Amino acid sequence: MVKLIILASVVFLFATLLTEIMRRYALAKEIVDIPNERSSHSVPTPRGGGVAIVATFLLGLVFLWNASLLNNNHFTAFLGAGLWVALIGFMDDHAHIAARWRLLAHFIAAIWLVTWLGGAPSVVVLGADFDLGWVGHLLSIVILVWLLNLYNFMDGIDGIAGIEALTSTLVVGLLMMLIVDHEGAASLHILMSAAAAGFLVWNFPPAKIFMGDAGSGFLGFMLGALALYSTNIAPQMLWVWCIVLGVFIVDATYTLFRRLLRGDKIYEAHRSHAYQYATRKYGSHMLVTLSVLAINLLWLTPWSLAVAFGVVDGIIAVVFSYIPLIWLAWYFHAGELERVDSE
Repeated sequence: MVKLIILASVVFLFATLLTEIMRRYALAKEIVDIPNERSSHSVPTPRGGGVAIVATFLLGLVFLWNASLLNNNHFTAFLGAGLWVALIGFMDDHAHIAARWRLLAHFIAAIWLVTWLGGAPSVVVLGADFDLGWVGHLLSIVILVWLLNLYNFMDGIDGIAGIEALTSTLVVGLLMMLIVDHEGAASLHILMSAAAAGFLVWNFPPAKIFMGDAGSGFLGFMLGALALYSTNIAPQMLWVWCIVLGVFIVDATYTLFRRLLRGDKIYEAHRSHAYQYATRKYGSHMLVTLSVLAINLLWLTPWSLAVAFGVVDGIIAVVFSYIPLIWLAWYFHAGELERVDSE
């Protein structure tokens, strides 16, 4: 535990410092997000701070591998896929890449990761163990790509993406330490928690810098990678991850399906997620971001603990934990066309 605290402290300080360096760089180079009709912010703000998370996490990987807390295959999986996803996001931030080429690059990263991690784990449902074979591998690849893009969709207001990354990895990291007793997995998750916390120093409402696609895509993909990695170690972690990422999964998926049913071009920018409607309704990024934090800690974390300790079956916990999240998505009109009277 002492080693984890030291690791987290060093990573947090480094991420905080690097985010400030990126903020000054973005201001000097005029890499700034200018508000438009699809924005949820109203003040020009520098972007690209997510690079600090990328650099800190990848450097931490090298440390964990050198300390024999990460084996060669896992190190290769995370480093290779992480660098590739971050590079694609960075290029898209600076010179737009067509959606089809981004999607192809994302699938390449997912195939790389699943291959080096040894494929998809078996799924435990109501006590029965199912080995999905090649279907499981394909599902893992598709889910990784969805999580990457989901995170891009959900990174729309100050602090929300950092809060989701911080709380999810912190909860799973502590469970991997206290219940599974796996130092390497716990260290890997806490590494991400600390990197996200350092970025949040500058991104918490009101944000001084935005994450950018390089950061949000990397975060979404790495959270999926951590889910796959930890589930291979402890099968119940699949359901724990579904629960701790519940706010993002439900909002993004509910919104996507409603837009698909309406025939929208889903790759076009919009402001119809539940969290975006809530932000406009209450006029506060802070309130919505803190509400997500409260839901994660007070509602989703207890369900995660119940699954991890074997008190409730994973699939049952996911269903019950999602019910109020689905209601919130409905209540805030997720996926509906934006109306003037909704402002």
